[in-house]
Amino acid sequence: MSLSDADIIAQIRAGAKPRFALLVERYQDQSMTLAVRMLRNREEAEEAVQDAFVRAYKALERFEGTARFGTWLYRIVYNVCLTRLTRRAARSAGRVDYDDEQGYEEQGGAPVMDHAEAADLARFIRSSIASLPVKYATMLSLFYLQDLSHEEICSVTDLPLGTVKTQLFRARALLQKELLKEFRPENTTV
Repeated sequence: MSLSDADIIAQIRAGAKPRFALLVERYQDQSMTLAVRMLRNREEAEEAVQDAFVRAYKALERFEGTARFGTWLYRIVYNVCLTRLTRRAARSAGRVDYDDEQGYEEQGGAPVMDHAEAADLARFIRSSIASLPVKYATMLSLFYLQDLSHEEICSVTDLPLGTVKTQLFRARALLQKELLKEFRPENTTV
């Protein structure tokens, strides 16, 4: 029988500090996915996730339980990554352009994939998501991979609901254009 997050947190607060490892185990993969999507560097993402778990552990007494633990933790991961992105931008004396929407040509319909191509398609989709601007890759990751609701994404990112919905819409459109570029049948003249 699997313990709920609330049960584990209660045990930790009661003195069973090593139980935090259960929460790390439960959320490390999803946290890592979010960090990699944002930072686009695996080593830096690993450091960010470690930092986020340390911060979560230290702040666990202040966790009120009004949101799911996962949502609260993703907010910490998100903030740690944003801080790293800001520092990276300052170091390079450039700026992180979150509004860099790449221009893609309009594409037609994509062909239907057979079952054998599903694994290749999944890899390509992950790669395509990673190629999107950070804010869009993050939104897709939170919504589809972490399975957060729009409201939970608002809580994680501290963005208004309308902005979250708009960014998800734009992210889906950009992803669709990338997929269509790859899988659209060759244009042939008749």
